[in-house]
Amino acid sequence: MIASLRGTVTAVSLTSAVIETGGVGISVLATPTTLSSLRVGAEALLHTELIVREDSLTLYGFADADERDCFRVLLGAKGVGAKLALAMLAVHTPDALRRAIAAEDVAALKRVPGLGPKGAQRVIIDVGDKLGPPHGESPSASGAAVEAAAGGDGEPNPDVVAALVQLGWNEASAREAVTAVEPGLASSGKAPAVPEILRAALRWLGGGRRG
Repeated sequence: MIASLRGTVTAVSLTSAVIETGGVGISVLATPTTLSSLRVGAEALLHTELIVREDSLTLYGFADADERDCFRVLLGAKGVGAKLALAMLAVHTPDALRRAIAAEDVAALKRVPGLGPKGAQRVIIDVGDKLGPPHGESPSASGAAVEAAAGGDGEPNPDVVAALVQLGWNEASAREAVTAVEPGLASSGKAPAVPEILRAALRWLGGGRRG
């Protein structure tokens, strides 16, 4: 098993990154949270999980071991594949998932595209307390950074809108989310990176502002 990957980041896209190690460029799928922390040309260390299928080998990367371990546990739930598990971690932080599952909060879990009421209930039953207790993150932490960003003007980033549509949101909700978060991210004087916008938009949508 490939437990971790260290190397130079050579490319970052909306859903994946390429990390070169030992002269080999390895493609890694990751959450927006992880991708937003990567910079082309810089060294990176990712905790990884290799998913083996008959026709593919897919490596998933995570910024920390906790996120990777949550991914592994989620894969044990009936009906949850790697794509859905990654989507759950794109919308909710590990601690937010722990709280939602412990509280049997179906509404919170349903904010993940592709996860309906029955699927959410199945996750609650199958995962139970396997994720362990929260590690100390504030309940509002996942949304606090973008809470004050709503109400911006201008055309939303089309690449981020397209990525959100691919993840399962309708275009109207995707455009609303990107329009809401972009002004706050750009307040520092420089244009935010696409992964950063995507991460913030997912948090905004995950906070319940979904159309």
